[in-house]
Amino acid sequence: MSSFGFAKDKVKILVDPGHGGKDPGHLPLNNSGLQEKVLALSISKKVANYLEHNLGNVEVDFTREDDSYPTLDERVDMANSGKYDFMLSIHINGNPKTEVHGTETLIHNYDAKDSFKWAKLIENQFKKRAGRHSRGVKTSADLGHSLQILKFTKIPTVIVECGFITNNTEANYLGSVYGQEIIASAVFRGTREFIKNKYSSINFDPPTVEEVEEIAEDSTAVSADEAKFRLQIMASIDPVDLEIREFKNLNLPVERILIDTESSYKYRYFAGRFNSKKEAKKALKEVQEKGFKDAFVSAIK
Repeated sequence: MSSFGFAKDKVKILVDPGHGGKDPGHLPLNNSGLQEKVLALSISKKVANYLEHNLGNVEVDFTREDDSYPTLDERVDMANSGKYDFMLSIHINGNPKTEVHGTETLIHNYDAKDSFKWAKLIENQFKKRAGRHSRGVKTSADLGHSLQILKFTKIPTVIVECGFITNNTEANYLGSVYGQEIIASAVFRGTREFIKNKYSSINFDPPTVEEVEEIAEDSTAVSADEAKFRLQIMASIDPVDLEIREFKNLNLPVERILIDTESSYKYRYFAGRFNSKKEAKKALKEVQEKGFKDAFVSAIK
């Protein structure tokens, strides 16, 4: 059993990528080739990377790390093995009505108080930081049926529905590296806040890693010798295409920088080059209003 109520020095999280193997999960309506099981695994791995590389004293295991199919009984047994404090299950939603879109985080019922707190934090991140349409926290009663993973696990458990694969716009977003990074980052942020609140005595500071920046060969060459500042708009595990709509909407040149680091964040993205901090701060406000809420002014070294 989980050691709630006792002094702890580490948190272990079981990440469960939904479906797998013979069970593809939800399928898109446009024959794009995307399958829920593939998207769930990709997003799950990103969430796990964020957790382990940005929090100290956190360990992550998976119910599956490949295209295999652990049964629901096997997944519940893993959660109830006594090794884990929390279970995070990642899924992609589906609906015959193609206009339906947005995120949901599922819990068994409101008696699962920790799960409810965790779910609310994740949905808050989707809505306020990731800019997604949040459909809120849902219970088994809302769904009209119980879900085995939620009903029978003995540790706080949530199922995150990252969006609807049956909505073309959302499916394209979930299938993109950018979309997966934003979704995974939101889940990570909500989870980080939850476990820090739950275990205030544990030091979750990540280990300090000296980082050496190198410009990637495929970064955009945007240089001005006199420029002193630029805006860091995001970081990612995998390289995000510089031609995506979200970057184009900034109306600023965007650079992708490859980082020589042990951290999971291998790439950083910078927008614009500015001669003064005042000029950079003015652009920062516009960039944040266009969805990059975590952007900040960075000095060019």
